[in-house]
Amino acid sequence: MNRPFATVEDIQRLYRPLTAAEQARAEDLLPLVSDEIRILGRDHGKDIDAAIAKDSAYESVVKIVTCDVTFRILRQNTEGDAMSQESQSALGYSWSGTFAVAGGGIANSILNNDLKKLGLLRQRMGSEYIWQGYQGSV
Repeated sequence: MNRPFATVEDIQRLYRPLTAAEQARAEDLLPLVSDEIRILGRDHGKDIDAAIAKDSAYESVVKIVTCDVTFRILRQNTEGDAMSQESQSALGYSWSGTFAVAGGGIANSILNNDLKKLGLLRQRMGSEYIWQGYQGSV
């Protein structure tokens, strides 16, 4: 397993002091979250470790994203269902609820906004000449 992009101390400096149980959980999560970010980078054609070696500012962004994702997972309620919203009514009986993280897990905790911060999710634009006779490239 590769070196994690962040430490428990980074999470505590950025957010709040963690309980002993949260610290132990964060120690286990940080290498997994870091490797998940590496795999996402590879899937998008970017070597995260090489980019960090070239740019210290990018290293800070990767550390922030790693801390964000790890803290998001730590905040998820592991006791029972993680409902973010619930409503009930009576007589005709109705119930609805929205789960905070549908499906849960590390992969579902990495948001599109995190991928944008890492430079992995960008809008792409291309064009193609459609008339005959043009031999150049765009």
